[in-house]
Parts: sequence; C-alpha cells; structure tokens
Amino acid sequence: MNNYETVFILTPVLSDVQMKEAVEKFKTLLTDAGAEIVHEESWGLRKLEYPITKKSTGFYQMLEFKADPSLVATLELNFRRDERVLRYLTVRQDKFHALYAEKRRSLKQSKEVKEN
Repeated sequence: MNNYETVFILTPVLSDVQMKEAVEKFKTLLTDAGAEIVHEESWGLRKLEYPITKKSTGFYQMLEFKADPSLVATLELNFRRDERVLRYLTVRQDKFHALYAEKRRSLKQSKEVKEN
C-alpha cells in the first residue's frame, strides 16, 4: 500500500450539508475499497486563480490515505463523474513527503492543544 494525497475543489453553489455529503461519499468510497484515511483537512471556501466553469471560488478539501494503486484510478473516475467536483489532483507521497506531512500534522495538533 502506498501513501497518497488528494486535493479536490467542490463547486461553491453547494450548501454546507451538500459539501459534507460529497466529501463523505469519497471517504466512503476509499474505506469500502480497503483504504485507510490518515488525515483530512477542509480548507474552506477559497478564491480560484482563474474561473472554472464561470465559478471564481470553490470549497477545497484534502485527504491523505493509504491504498493500493488501483484504487486511485477508481477514485479519479468518480471525481470525473461527479458534477460537484471542479478540479482534483492525486499524488503519491514519497518517503520524504510522508515524513513532512507527519511533522506538519503533529505541529498543527500541538498548536491546537496549546490554544485550548
């Protein structure tokens, strides 16, 4: 199993419930196929660098997961079929990227603990 990171942008016309529903759909797709979700981040509504289908903003979502390489093709096929997804990008993490992501998560968690 390899480590992967995927970032996808959802259309801004969705309500919060619809956005969470779309994210859950992709998370369920991954877990049902045997993937392990390592980390999830919602970056919220952000301005796009250039308009995509006449939309200038989008909901950004990032998922880190461990899965077989064949599962990535299935995930990306579902991204293409879902009209709520504007753009997506999935990359395989090498060992350095995985270590950096782990450090970033632990640093973020320690900051959250200090704030509370």
